[in-house]
Amino acid sequence: MPIITLTSDWGLKDHYLATVKGSLLSRMPGVNIVDISHEIPRYNIFQAAFVLKNCYKNFPDGTIHIIAINGEASVKTPHTLVVIDKQYFIAADTGIFSLIFDSPPEAIYEITTHQESDIFSFPARDVFIKVACHIAGGGKLAEVTSPKKEYNKLNVFKPVLTDNEIRGVVIYVDSYENVLTNITEEVFKQVGKGRKFSVVFRGEELDKIYTAYSDVPQGEILAIFGATGFLEIAINKGNAAGLLGLDINETVRIEFRS
Repeated sequence: MPIITLTSDWGLKDHYLATVKGSLLSRMPGVNIVDISHEIPRYNIFQAAFVLKNCYKNFPDGTIHIIAINGEASVKTPHTLVVIDKQYFIAADTGIFSLIFDSPPEAIYEITTHQESDIFSFPARDVFIKVACHIAGGGKLAEVTSPKKEYNKLNVFKPVLTDNEIRGVVIYVDSYENVLTNITEEVFKQVGKGRKFSVVFRGEELDKIYTAYSDVPQGEILAIFGATGFLEIAINKGNAAGLLGLDINETVRIEFRS
């Protein structure tokens, strides 16, 4: 049975998630539904993209991902299906696809199927699951979509690099309040070339990057390249974001010494 994933900013308090799951099961009994996250900050496609970017490649070929963030369609943001890495992604074309993928997709389609309701404020229920079940059931894409040349692109802030410095920003805070930046280990090695360094933020300086949170005593601050490959600022068994005052878009620098 195909896998259909759900990512949204609905939270768990209201009826939205149950409504979509119930509708999926009514259309395709026994379908394998996987919740990626429903705790995305309201309307925040950047945070949704970060979560999906760091997990979708672990899913098997044929997985269908429904992204219910800012899902209403408009002339500028039509409902869109993207095929990449043998997986399917369904969302409004708000620019979110450009935040998730680093390489060109295999195909892009505009969704043309008509919804069965005259309420246009719940596209996940009335459009997205209809397309997802069509794909999962082996239906032809041409029956619900038409080819699209490209999707909307958003500028992603990349670290500023000089010979002796990487200047990045905080892009995500996880549920442990670990602070993730946009500095990758690859960029760190490329600029650093084995030199000594300091990770600088909010008056703090760290001169070592660890491989595990438990490498430092409980309550101590550390820098680490975690499972995502991005530089993290963390506190072993503590809440780095809150205790250090670090939030999204906060500057984090790595200064290198000869």
